[in-house]
Amino acid sequence: MSSEPPPGSGQPPPDDDPFRKQPPPAEGSGSPYNTPPYGGSPGGGDPYGGGDPYGGGPADPLAGMPPLAPSGRRTLARIIDMIMVGVVVWLITWGVGVSEYNVDNDDMQYGKSLAQSALAAVLYIAYDTIMISRSGQTLGKKWLGMRVANLDNGSTPSTQTTLIRSAVLWIPFAFCCACIWTAIAGGWSYFDKPYKQGLHDKAAKTVVVSTT
Repeated sequence: MSSEPPPGSGQPPPDDDPFRKQPPPAEGSGSPYNTPPYGGSPGGGDPYGGGDPYGGGPADPLAGMPPLAPSGRRTLARIIDMIMVGVVVWLITWGVGVSEYNVDNDDMQYGKSLAQSALAAVLYIAYDTIMISRSGQTLGKKWLGMRVANLDNGSTPSTQTTLIRSAVLWIPFAFCCACIWTAIAGGWSYFDKPYKQGLHDKAAKTVVVSTT
């Protein structure tokens, strides 16, 4: 009987992951990644308490990875994804009569809103989790040339990691804070240094990097 763990068991990604970052090149090679981006500094260490994954002392986790994606492009990709999933939510609720259920009763109105919110949360989380755990990209991110990556090694996030990331972003959005929470969580990347992470990225220890 094989002793290898089953796929999706939370084990580290395989070494042949095409997105897994490579050790930084030797000094003097002329690579643009020798200089830490966005205010990072050699030996600055990982704010999550990690060290250099290749041995030695603390190092910038972004070394050897593509440049971080601009926050403005991330926002546009998120809007594209929200529109696409939002259309599906509307079609489903309209098809089953939820959006047409209109009576002068506070309890009925609350039930209608809760059903729409629950459906929106499930679909948004499922969409993000399935797409990102497969390739690191939603459709919006793919079209705009970026992907989600693990901060520690640059690989595609696991299903568990992506589920955490998606839940932090979409559960508050659907049930209490709507666009305000999305603006706060995603907008955090405009001010975060040195990794330009949204709050959902911080929860999952991921970053968004360019693919172009």
